Amino acid sequence: MTAARAEIVVDLAAVRHNVRRLRELVGDDVQMMTVVKADGYGHGMVEVARAAREAGADWLGVATPEEALALRESGDVGRVLCWLAAPGENYGAVIGADVDVTAYSVAQLDEIAAGVAGAGRPARVQLKIDTGLSRGGATRADWPAVVERARRGEDDGLWRVTGIWSHFSSSDEPDDPANAAQEDVLRWAVEVAEQAGLRPEVRHIANSAAAVLRPSSRFDLVRCGLASYGLDPAPGHLPDLGLVPAMTVRASLLLVKDVAAGDAVSYGRTWVAPAATTLGLVPGGYGDGVPRHASSRAEVWIDGKRRPVRGRICMDQFVVDLEGDRPEPGAEVVLWGTGLDGAPTAQDWAEAADTISYEVVTRIGGRLTRRHVDTEASRWG
Repeated sequence: MTAARAEIVVDLAAVRHNVRRLRELVGDDVQMMTVVKADGYGHGMVEVARAAREAGADWLGVATPEEALALRESGDVGRVLCWLAAPGENYGAVIGADVDVTAYSVAQLDEIAAGVAGAGRPARVQLKIDTGLSRGGATRADWPAVVERARRGEDDGLWRVTGIWSHFSSSDEPDDPANAAQEDVLRWAVEVAEQAGLRPEVRHIANSAAAVLRPSSRFDLVRCGLASYGLDPAPGHLPDLGLVPAMTVRASLLLVKDVAAGDAVSYGRTWVAPAATTLGLVPGGYGDGVPRHASSRAEVWIDGKRRPVRGRICMDQFVVDLEGDRPEPGAEVVLWGTGLDGAPTAQDWAEAADTISYEVVTRIGGRLTRRHVDTEASRWG
């Protein structure tokens, strides 16, 4: 799609504002990591990373070595942590690029050792323990062996263990007892590592929700992903934090047409007009990441009003009810934005699609163009 039809507009000033605001909320005693994996949650990894650094992010977080190397190729020289690698991974390039890598197992540490030989320099390694998410990380049973191998690697000059960390399963549910239990497991893991002689720089478990809701979980560093983009990491559990959504998805209205009572709209005839009305055609569909599950449930913003989606969202387009109004073709349609003017937000679309805002913003793309703007001087200061 061209910008005239549909585009994603990302305000980098909002990213800077959010990183600064999160820093205010968690205090200066802990380091701030801005997570920019998955192309910056759909916002553009390189551009967002630069804005986050400008706002004081001490670290950047990515999933894969390729993402970390892309940051280095863009000119970033600060601390970067990556954490997702497959068996047989070649660690040489990412170690050579001075990126902290994560290990879950003895076998992974052995592969990192091989990468050190290829890089010609020691690695920086962080050890991850599974504290209850049952996803990545060493089990409690395996942890002592991972620590022992890590200690031997330090003694051999292969690496320095710079961190010990984990990830919450339920930090967006502050009353879930699993949160305190996971913190306790991380403390145990750190104690085992320290008894073995490891002295990590940072211990961390807090994501966006925990960084705000659980001061006890902040340890030395917090990893803020979703909140850095201005989205609520714990809907229903947080007051207004002063964050501003950085992404606006907009399009040009393609067509306005009249329909009579009884006319059906879109595939499957799932919505039938109860009375005569006007409909608008919007470019963009599930082929571009517009959630099909939001059919007949989401709203868009046209001419100062919310307009309901009618019928099924198609691959390339969808229909909205203008309820008798007749905006001109070419009028701006905001699918989601800051919400400050009354327009829907990514969270609104997430609720309409019975999903989470993470998925809404990371999946949007396809044929939509993405444009970065910077309104610092006029809006956020």
